[in-house]
Amino acid sequence: MLKALIFDVDGTLADTERDGHRVAFNRAFAAEGLPIVWDEALYGRLLAITGGKERLLHFFTHVRPDLRPPGDLAALVRHLHARKTDIYSDLLNTEGVPLRPGVRRLLAEARDRGLRLAVATTTTEKNLAPIWAALGPAARGWFHTVGAGDCVAAKKPAPDIYEYVLAGLGLPASDCLAFEDSENGLRAASAAGLRTIVTVTDYTRDQDFSAALLVVDHLGEPGRPLTRLSGVAFTGDLLDVDALTALGRLRALH
Repeated sequence: MLKALIFDVDGTLADTERDGHRVAFNRAFAAEGLPIVWDEALYGRLLAITGGKERLLHFFTHVRPDLRPPGDLAALVRHLHARKTDIYSDLLNTEGVPLRPGVRRLLAEARDRGLRLAVATTTTEKNLAPIWAALGPAARGWFHTVGAGDCVAAKKPAPDIYEYVLAGLGLPASDCLAFEDSENGLRAASAAGLRTIVTVTDYTRDQDFSAALLVVDHLGEPGRPLTRLSGVAFTGDLLDVDALTALGRLRALH
């Protein structure tokens, strides 16, 4: 029986990577006087590294070590990430959060139908505030369990964040569905035993989603039907609780 829905955040609940996190990183670099700009193509490649601090460390260690400032790299990464987090929060609080199609609709229906909601993300807890604001003043209370930031040591594609959330929900993976937008996220959810629906983004649509239950362009809205890209057969215009329950049963038969 379907009892809970577990959502990644960046790229899944909201389309925040290209015009949110990337912009905030670049503004943090500029504020620190660093001659670094992550363009869209470079940032797309850096997204293979999960976690903001990990992405910075990878960039200075493996991509452009020539741009690494002297001194303690770990301290620099912590400082830049904290600066970027403040900038990102201000950016989204000022300009708003672009929720992905169908997100608000599905969350509202799931709550009305008695399903538990949870978040499993590597973004920091502070970065979730604009998401709650976009959904509504009481949105944080909609989510039974929130796994975010550094609550686990190993980031996606390790399953740790999903195992943390499942423990918080007190449910087995078989009673839940996960929602992701990236291959790393799918690998993490699958390793935790979760069936996963992927809603691709421009950055992730060419990644390997062969392990997904279903891959679509978005969750669908009335008048804005989704497009099925791969996975189990689905001919509906949108994903609602009934459709998700049926899809879970179909996969179970296989």
